[in-house]
Amino acid sequence: MKQGVFEVLENRRIARNTRLMRLAGDTSAFTAPGQFMEIRLEGFYLRRPFSVCEWTDGVMTVVYKTVGTGTKAMESILKGQALDILTGLGNGYSLDKAGDKPLLIGGGAGVPPLYMLCKALVAQGARPAVALGFGSADEVFFEEEFAALGVPVAVATMDGTRGMAGVVLNACPMDGCTYFYACGPEAMLRAVCAAACSPGELSLEERMGCGFGACMGCAVFTAKGVRRVCKDGPVFTMEELGWQT
Repeated sequence: MKQGVFEVLENRRIARNTRLMRLAGDTSAFTAPGQFMEIRLEGFYLRRPFSVCEWTDGVMTVVYKTVGTGTKAMESILKGQALDILTGLGNGYSLDKAGDKPLLIGGGAGVPPLYMLCKALVAQGARPAVALGFGSADEVFFEEEFAALGVPVAVATMDGTRGMAGVVLNACPMDGCTYFYACGPEAMLRAVCAAACSPGELSLEERMGCGFGACMGCAVFTAKGVRRVCKDGPVFTMEELGWQT
């Protein structure tokens, strides 16, 4: 974990209630796709955690949804503004378990961390497939960005206005994949585990107080006892969670 000052390079809308922010600063604390960062916002006591969509040497990208007062305040952050950020938080996805044909499953705000993961898997010679789930067509983002990596991308929307109608599992038959990676709301993740035909890893979404394991505010029950999502996760194996049927 590192604390540093990042300069905002852009902060723009990419879908309904969804924005992309690029920031310049020290990204050396990140070691694996799936890790997260925390932003200090003026006027708010607790930092706001966000999964990292992508990082390079000196530039970090996050995608966030406007769901409350904190993220609403982020909409007004301007290019050139300096932000106090903690980087390199949590544990990421394990690339060495992927096999030849991993499956990446993202639901809504759970889509962003899968982008960096997909890039890393392609770079190591895997042939991932991607399934993305959203509420409606105006909420869809990153479909084209994933496709530009040369991987097949399937989209499902709950109202059927884009791609397949229904939940994201409708767009991703689990058979044939060597490993799966998922991120999204708990109901989606439990459904993925129930349908899984391979081992896999899931990134959990929880409210966090500190972001580095001190407050126990994000504790969850797992097959191995109580674990902290911020410190022991946010990525856990399906076996650790004990959600498979």
